Amino acid sequence: MHMHFDGFDDEHWDEFKWEAHLNEVERKSEQLRKFIASDSKGNTPRWITLLQESQNEDDAFEAYVEEELLMDEAYFPEDEDDWEDEDDDWDDEDFLFGLSDDEFLNMDDDDDFDDFDEGEEWKSLSDEYIYSDYAELESLNIYLDTKDLAVDILKWFETVHPKLHSKDLHSFVDEVLKIGAKIAGGHSFGFEQEYIGANIAYSKKGLNSANSALGLLQGFKKEGLFTKKQYQEIHARLFELRNDIGIYIQELRDQFRLG
Repeated sequence: MHMHFDGFDDEHWDEFKWEAHLNEVERKSEQLRKFIASDSKGNTPRWITLLQESQNEDDAFEAYVEEELLMDEAYFPEDEDDWEDEDDDWDDEDFLFGLSDDEFLNMDDDDDFDDFDEGEEWKSLSDEYIYSDYAELESLNIYLDTKDLAVDILKWFETVHPKLHSKDLHSFVDEVLKIGAKIAGGHSFGFEQEYIGANIAYSKKGLNSANSALGLLQGFKKEGLFTKKQYQEIHARLFELRNDIGIYIQELRDQFRLG
């Protein structure tokens, strides 16, 4: 998701301005997600199809991340003028969302679509898509932790009897996968002053997914989906990952302030 254009505003966007834009991107891409859904009613999450089509869980996770980034990329303007035009459409309320410096551990556990000509434009984008700085991403510890957890959750999901599948179970796996996708999305913008606000905004969305996953996991405690040992291990890993992402966000914020 590399975009090389200069100063689309008088000063660099902070995390909240980027976040407002990402919220709009997500609203638009939601229809695109439905368009490529595994079934017309949306009962089968896309990641299940990717899991079935992939050689292993690692490949399924990476395919999921690539698709998520591609859907976002479809709505990022290519040049400076488009960014300035979009700026006029924002609502002040969009800027209010976000975590303060010491709030990330206190979050609750408990968002117009342009025609894509029957998916042809999306397919052409997919053909041209390159996972930006993938080698560098694979050396980012916080991303590797999200990937390891996501792959293990996919492996666990495949052991769950279909009769025990539920909307909440699908949502739990989806939120775990989203953690890595959002960290990767942020990383694709890099760490330079001009774009680090986008990195922070994406990472905060990863933090939100980690919190959502924790809340859903706690609801499974008495449903027999896990052994006691499995539950304790997954809860501990997810809890630690959530906290580590919070620290990572703080480090990115410090870097933004220091310029």
